[in-house]
Amino acid sequence: MTKLIGDGEAGAPPALTRRRGLLAGMALLPLLAACAGGDAQPALQPPPGYRHLTPLQLNVLDIEVVEPGPMRADPPAPLLPAELAARMGRERLVPVGTSGRARFLVDSATLIRERASAGGLFSQATERLTVAIRIRVEVLGNDGRRVGFAEAEVRRNATVIDEGPASRARAADTIVRQALDDLNVEFEFQLRRNLRDWIMSGAPAAPLPGPVQQESLVRPGT
Repeated sequence: MTKLIGDGEAGAPPALTRRRGLLAGMALLPLLAACAGGDAQPALQPPPGYRHLTPLQLNVLDIEVVEPGPMRADPPAPLLPAELAARMGRERLVPVGTSGRARFLVDSATLIRERASAGGLFSQATERLTVAIRIRVEVLGNDGRRVGFAEAEVRRNATVIDEGPASRARAADTIVRQALDDLNVEFEFQLRRNLRDWIMSGAPAAPLPGPVQQESLVRPGT
C-alpha cells in the first residue's frame, strides 16, 4: 500500500514539521534585516536656507514668488531643486519700495539620472546626474507691464558610482546643494547687473563675482 505524505519531511509529524519551519524562518530574520539595512536611505542634513544672507532689497512695494509646478526630479531625490529655488526667492528678496511690484519665477529645475555604465566583473556601475535650474525676476510697473528683468541659470553634472539607494540619495543631495550654491551666486550677480536701478542704495555693494559657468564633476574610480 502506498503511503501519502503531506507538507514537511517524509514520515515526520505535521506539528514537528511546522515547528522546524518556524524556527528556520526566525533564524533568517537577522540576515534579512542586515541586507535591507544596507540599502536604507541615510539621515540627510536639513535643506539649505538663505535668511542668514544679506537680503536683496528691491525698490518695489510687493514681491510675488510664483510657486513652481511639478518638475522632474528622478528618485531618490532628498532635495527637490524646484522647491529650493523658490525658497531662495522668498528668503533673499525683500520689497522696500512704495510702488510697483516684482515677480520671482522658477522657469525650470530638474534632477535627471542616466545610466553611465552597467558595470561588470571588474568595474562598478555608474550613473550620471544632471541638475539644471533657471530662475527669473521681473519688475512690473503700476500698469502691470514688465519694466525690467533678470535671469539666472546654472547646470551641474557628475558621474558617480552606483552602490545602491543610499549612495544614490547621497549623490543627489550633494549635487543639488552644489547647484543651489552656484545659483545663489549667479542670482545675485545677475540681479545687481540687470536690475541695478531697482536695487536700493542701502543694500551692500559687495564686489560682483563672475557669472557661474557649466561645471562637471567626475569622481575618482568612475
